[in-house]
Amino acid sequence: MRKSEIVSRIAEATGLTKVKAEEAVDAILEQVKEELRRGEPVILRRFGSFEVRQKRARVGRNPRTGEEAAIPARRVVRFKSGKHFRDAVNTEPS
Repeated sequence: MRKSEIVSRIAEATGLTKVKAEEAVDAILEQVKEELRRGEPVILRRFGSFEVRQKRARVGRNPRTGEEAAIPARRVVRFKSGKHFRDAVNTEPS
């Protein structure tokens, strides 16, 4: 599913225009990004949580040549699904 499909379904479900639905989706995603950028977790009850984790610098290897390469420290986003979300995904569709 792509963002455009999400926007269309939200527009249908809420009666909003596609333009307004896209603005709402963009606003939500921007808020999630902003909180994560600040290092704050984002918790969506019954769905899951996003949090930023720090990865340390390390030495990796080029699989083709075996040559060592430095991998810099970085921040990554981790998503942990909530129980309700996991159960919904694991239920057989009707």
